[in-house]
Amino acid sequence: TERRSSESFKVHGARLSIALQVQEATLRAFFEKSGGLARGTGFLARFLVAWPESTQGYRPFTEAPEAWPALAKFNRRISEILEQEVITDDGSLTPAVYAMTSDAKQAWVSFHDAIESELRSGGELYDVRDVASKIADNAARIAALFQYFDHGSSGAIGLDAFKRASIIGAWHLTEARRFFGELALPDEQSDIIRLDSWLVDYCKREQTNIVSRREIQRNITPHRLRQKLALEIALNELVDSERVRVVQEGQKKEIHLNPAILRSM
Repeated sequence: TERRSSESFKVHGARLSIALQVQEATLRAFFEKSGGLARGTGFLARFLVAWPESTQGYRPFTEAPEAWPALAKFNRRISEILEQEVITDDGSLTPAVYAMTSDAKQAWVSFHDAIESELRSGGELYDVRDVASKIADNAARIAALFQYFDHGSSGAIGLDAFKRASIIGAWHLTEARRFFGELALPDEQSDIIRLDSWLVDYCKREQTNIVSRREIQRNITPHRLRQKLALEIALNELVDSERVRVVQEGQKKEIHLNPAILRSM
């Protein structure tokens, strides 16, 4: 590594895990400043991305359960793992190497090939091929973690462990598609997509096709869409594409989602 305030040095045989939680505005600024290098160098493809929708406004208070038996069991197992001696050789880590059972390997091959077939031009994963090309390997790593958590360093990775890992890997791949798709768009286009998605989700949840403008401005995310001008621009685009109608009675303004959209879902 290199730092301006110290001499360079190298670390051999180390492993590093990183968990980052970043606000959208900060992440957008990082992408703009890096000029595409963050993704072009393969840095972001090494992460499992989660891009959750905000649940603010829909989190009523609930009492905590009297006991958390599963959490207590999980914490005990994590403590056991942390207390184990780290195996090293000349200062370098020597982690256990896992094989796969034949049925787990076959499931991995099928998973890998299904992903690979969608990386070609015109494929479902072409736009996120940098991330998708690493998902099969990441699923294998997750399966190894499950194997170690359940059985320690003994045995081979079984089919059940890999199936669970592949579900997690596929979910993160779906999140990456949504994440990079939205992040690559200009703010105005992203606002249109976000507003449309929010309106559909709201109407499905509330079993209606009418939303007051006030409701949107109070609860929609990102907060930029609560600003009058940004919301007006996005709404006008949805009106032009016949996704919504804007109905005004006096001071009250309502957004009517096209009923055909809900019927098609």
